Amino acid sequence: MHSSRPSLLASLIPVGVLIFGLVTLILIFGAEDIQSLGQPLLLVAAIASVAISVIFYRRTFRAFRIGIAKAAVQVLPTVPILLLISTVAATWMLSGVVPTLICYGLDMLNPTLFLFTTCTVCALISVLSGSSWTTIATVGLAFMGIGTLWDYHPGWIAGAIISGAYFGDKVSPLSDTTVLASSTCGVRLFPHIRYMMITTIPALILALIVFTAVGIFHSGDSSQQSSGMVDALHATFNITPWCLLIPLITIIILALRAGTKLTLMASTLLGIAGIFLFQPDILAKLEGTQAASALTHISAIGRLLVTSTELPTGHEQLDALVATGGMQGMLPTIALILCAMCFGGAMMGSGMLFTITHAVTSRLSKTRNIVISTVVTGLMLNSCTGDQYLSIILNGNLYRNLYRRRGLDPRLLSRSIEDSTSVTSVLIPWNSCGLTQSAVLGVATLTYLPCCIFNIASPLITILVASIGFRIRPVSYTGATA
Repeated sequence: MHSSRPSLLASLIPVGVLIFGLVTLILIFGAEDIQSLGQPLLLVAAIASVAISVIFYRRTFRAFRIGIAKAAVQVLPTVPILLLISTVAATWMLSGVVPTLICYGLDMLNPTLFLFTTCTVCALISVLSGSSWTTIATVGLAFMGIGTLWDYHPGWIAGAIISGAYFGDKVSPLSDTTVLASSTCGVRLFPHIRYMMITTIPALILALIVFTAVGIFHSGDSSQQSSGMVDALHATFNITPWCLLIPLITIIILALRAGTKLTLMASTLLGIAGIFLFQPDILAKLEGTQAASALTHISAIGRLLVTSTELPTGHEQLDALVATGGMQGMLPTIALILCAMCFGGAMMGSGMLFTITHAVTSRLSKTRNIVISTVVTGLMLNSCTGDQYLSIILNGNLYRNLYRRRGLDPRLLSRSIEDSTSVTSVLIPWNSCGLTQSAVLGVATLTYLPCCIFNIASPLITILVASIGFRIRPVSYTGATA
């Protein structure tokens, strides 16, 4: 029997292929190889979606073009941002910004409270910037270096950075995901943010408690190792307070509410200027000659931005820390994001995504079950579409009428979407957020996943709050919804 929309069983086959393949790859190769092996897996799942819907349900290829186009509108704008993040990481390292922050951080920070401090500072920077990506690509790299020298597990360092950055991104009025979630659900921005505090503050407090406990029981004693690496940093870079002008100016640009791309471009240019001003010896090493012309300067900076750069420091661990990948290092991440876009577009174009979500939402009545379904749908959409923006829009559109029919506050919907879709995107290995932060921090998504306490706690707390009915009251849709 043929129909225009695939059945639920047929719709679950591509998702099953993806999950089964992912688990198999992890068991055989480990979590670190997901980025390289995930590309063909996502394409196989996309092909399965297309084949089933075309052969058995007579779906036209025009529907798939529409689905791919919808996914591309949300995903492709992230590609230049990823390339700019790679240039910021390279120039901030070789201009001495990150090494200076590491050296000063080792002197000023308390090793026991390191994870607590990391989460708190990243949260503050992210609130100011409204961007978790910018926060992680700048100060996050410095904290990653400090924690490595203090012998913290990379997963815990990345977990503290991501927890803080995504808290700030979630509650900042400058955040694009916060604005998108509130507008999609028909809620004014600041009422949406205030209502989120009911679940967001407890999630952050829980994260800070866990990070503090991990720091107290941290047994790493790397004082001599840290001292040796600090000496190596001083021998390799010109460690000077003047390097901190670059992040200071970046913060000012953020305060002026410049867009993400403009901020990253400015940060890259500042980093390039910093190489010339503060690290002339590094520039000479990049050029391979002491007597360099303007053309040689341009060539050296071009190689730095595009290709990988290694600086010998005399310490193997430090060599890996100060090495940069440039735009070339971000290409595997971009390729995987594009494969995820194809899978998401295929699932939308085939109608399978609608079938799955309709099956989830069609038999809901109790408030608790509706919120749980919203959370589960957010996780599913993050996995199927590979993009948080598309997931937020789809989740809001799927549940908006249901919340209205049940007389539920639209702020409950916008909060549930933020508590699930926005903060869990970074936990999905093939989602654009998970791929980006894994590439920037150099830690596999499944390695830092258990340590992202805030991101894990947020959907659980929103379910708990809905279960006890705290601050959940019926509303009338005859007036204002916010």
